[in-house]
Amino acid sequence: MTKFTLMPLPYDHSALQPVISARTMELHHGKHHKGYVDKLNKLVAGTAYERLPLEEIIRKSAGDDSARKIFNNAGQVWNHDFLWLSMTPGGSRPSDRLRARIEQDFGSHEAFGDRFVKCGVEHFGSGWVWLSAARDGALSVASTHDAASPILDGLQPLLCCDLWEHAYYLDYQNDRESFLREFLTRVANWDHAASRYREADRAA
Repeated sequence: MTKFTLMPLPYDHSALQPVISARTMELHHGKHHKGYVDKLNKLVAGTAYERLPLEEIIRKSAGDDSARKIFNNAGQVWNHDFLWLSMTPGGSRPSDRLRARIEQDFGSHEAFGDRFVKCGVEHFGSGWVWLSAARDGALSVASTHDAASPILDGLQPLLCCDLWEHAYYLDYQNDRESFLREFLTRVANWDHAASRYREADRAA
């Protein structure tokens, strides 16, 4: 039986300060993320989903009303795993190749940042904002609701930020825009995004 486990953080709880406080990280990772992992293990036990890898569970349960709870928890486990990898202490810069594609598709890196922040700010309710690549390499910014992600649309996520209030409310209250700008300029892990972009190329 597949036993899903909580992905360890790739840095200390305090490593993203002052952008994200240690207290927020402790609650976000140790309570919210862990809760999704624990619930998913209970929900899939004894079902046809029990032995499937996480991404396959997400794809098979998407749109199935009878498996809505499984989808929600599986999606949140995957999204949070991806979120921790989308951040790194001190941030990083896009590779030359990825930056060139960003400039081609958005006009400039600054224009991309404005698009990403605007998309996240205008998203109503809980969810996620993503930078993703299509099979032809084209980049796009979009938000998803609740536990959904671009993998359901055949896209390769490169970078994501959590729009659920538990991700930022202790540090920013209702100022989601400041949180998103700080995320992009101070902790975004562009090395991880570049690695994912290379994977998208190989899969094309």
